[in-house]
Amino acid sequence: MTVFDELKARGLLAQLTDEEEIKELINNGKATFYIGFDPTADSLHVGHFMALCLMKRLQMAGNRPIALVGGGTGMIGDPSGRSDLRTMMTTEQIDHNCECFKKQMSRFIEFGEGKAMMVNNADWLRDLNYIEFIRDVGVHFSVNRMLTAECYKQRMEKGLSFLEFNYMIMQSYDFLCLYEKYGCNMQFGGDDQWSNMLGGTELIRRKLGKNAYAMTITLLLNSEGKKMGKTQKGAVWLDPEKTSPFEFYQYWRNVADADVMKCLRMLTFLPIEEIQSMDGWEGSKLNEAKEILAYELTAMVHGQEEAQKAQESARALFSAGNAENMPTYELQETDFRDGVIDIIGLVAAAGLTASRSEARRAVEQGGVTVDGEKVSDIKTVYTRADFAGEGKVVKRGKKSFKRVVLA
Repeated sequence: MTVFDELKARGLLAQLTDEEEIKELINNGKATFYIGFDPTADSLHVGHFMALCLMKRLQMAGNRPIALVGGGTGMIGDPSGRSDLRTMMTTEQIDHNCECFKKQMSRFIEFGEGKAMMVNNADWLRDLNYIEFIRDVGVHFSVNRMLTAECYKQRMEKGLSFLEFNYMIMQSYDFLCLYEKYGCNMQFGGDDQWSNMLGGTELIRRKLGKNAYAMTITLLLNSEGKKMGKTQKGAVWLDPEKTSPFEFYQYWRNVADADVMKCLRMLTFLPIEEIQSMDGWEGSKLNEAKEILAYELTAMVHGQEEAQKAQESARALFSAGNAENMPTYELQETDFRDGVIDIIGLVAAAGLTASRSEARRAVEQGGVTVDGEKVSDIKTVYTRADFAGEGKVVKRGKKSFKRVVLA
């Protein structure tokens, strides 16, 4: 199986231009490609995971990754998928976040001479001469065509600032600069980035002529991946200070049944044949697949030792009576208010405290976990869907726990 064929078999490719040329470059290790990362926080999160794994796969096949951090575009903010204007960050915040990104990325890809590069688009965007830029680059863009892009259409009703309107041109300019400076001939991005990416490909070909060689590929899951990186309590970070290795492991251990095989294919480096052999697993076998997924991804981010510790801790959580024999509470319709149950009500309903006030104290004192994750915010709520399938393990202290499921 060629590299390109494996990417397709794993469900990683959605839309692309110049398929035959892309195959030729990727399969023969001739692609110099970039993926962009907006430095909106000081840590990457699970939503970035697929892009990092893709970079690693292609580097292993001899291709050269460029991790482009948006020190320049981050000062504007990508309007794609948003209904409001991003919070403006200072130059110092952006630069700090970029440094944090490189440290985390080094677990996935190898930086160095002739290897992966980290490039900051602040190097060419922050000091642009606006008039020269508009004359040189803006002339190649049609406003009418830009307004048909999905990322702009969904913002038109609520208001699209002229600041954000520049984002597509600046991202396109990124590709041109990378092409000219580093021979970057390919760009990857999420399906919500398609219009911006096409703008970059077209800019290179219009400005440098028909012989300019630039291509785009979008990832199937990136928009899903952004959602995947969120829980009801916030993002699942790669930084162990923000999301512990155990919490990270538990996040993947508790992934929805319908997503297990998809995540194994897209995010792990297990042979595709081994993953295909798991198709059709149910019950305890499906739980085994979840453990494999959780272990593989935790080891990738935090190392084998931390992955082993997390797995042992997770198993110990269920060892007191085993998962099948664990005391269970079945949530009734009356336990929910307006379709949700708060953490205090959950602890009390499961019989782990004698009253809501006692449950409140337990939560505030940090003595309550749900599926191994400490819950200290008394405003945390859950919906019926959160308890589908195997439900959730609610624990108070070290010895009191219940598996909570739907009646």
